[in-house]
Amino acid sequence: MKQFRMVIVLLLAVFLLSSCGSTEDAQNNNKANETASLTISAAISLTDALEEMKPIFEKEHNVELTFNLGGSGKLAQQIQQGAPVDVFISANQDWMDTLEKEELIQTDTRKDITGNKIVLISSKDAHLSMNLLEEIDQLDSVKQIAVGNPETVPAGKYTEQILTHLEKWDGLQNQIILAKDVRQVLTYVETGNAEIGFVYESDAKTSDQIDILLTADTKMHDPIIYPAAVTTDTEHENVAKDFLEFLESDQAQDILQSYGFQK
Repeated sequence: MKQFRMVIVLLLAVFLLSSCGSTEDAQNNNKANETASLTISAAISLTDALEEMKPIFEKEHNVELTFNLGGSGKLAQQIQQGAPVDVFISANQDWMDTLEKEELIQTDTRKDITGNKIVLISSKDAHLSMNLLEEIDQLDSVKQIAVGNPETVPAGKYTEQILTHLEKWDGLQNQIILAKDVRQVLTYVETGNAEIGFVYESDAKTSDQIDILLTADTKMHDPIIYPAAVTTDTEHENVAKDFLEFLESDQAQDILQSYGFQK
């Protein structure tokens, strides 16, 4: 009788162990099949290119990408305030440098992924023409000039450098209206709220309502470079690094170039 009880106890123990193992295996399998979520804070000028990349990367890596788009300065400030971000892509080096100094990005992941140009645009309906940027203060029909806020919008800072180089910045202050990001500049010009504006070439190519009047000489401003990096607080470090590698791939670079970016 005693032996029979021992056999029952042993069989029960084996059953419980195997059940626990099955449950653990099931939990591990469920975790493996879960779709990771990656939050990308990126300069708003990258909107169209990133949206085209999104389904490609998601399918290849079983991950869901969420984009937080805006002016680089505002995005950097959000990270400083603790916003849950996995990857930051800035439209200039300064904001990335700021986060690096504050140890809010993983320095060894930082990569320069693409570049851009600054162009002067007008609405097609305006029928404006200019031969030189130096003539910008000589157009009687121009009452408003849309510019990204230089404090938080890299395109605005580049524009300030251009107009300062031409000794026009101070003289145009009564005509300049500041926008929260480069896409708002584009909207101001499209809707006629500003006769002209300064945007990236990539933004200009997204609209069939505007004309590119002139392209700024790159010698007039700092190099336009888009750095990207994984944040220090990411909970998805490996897949975040995979995304940065994807941005450097030929496939991603072809997409960026198709939208007017250039490395």
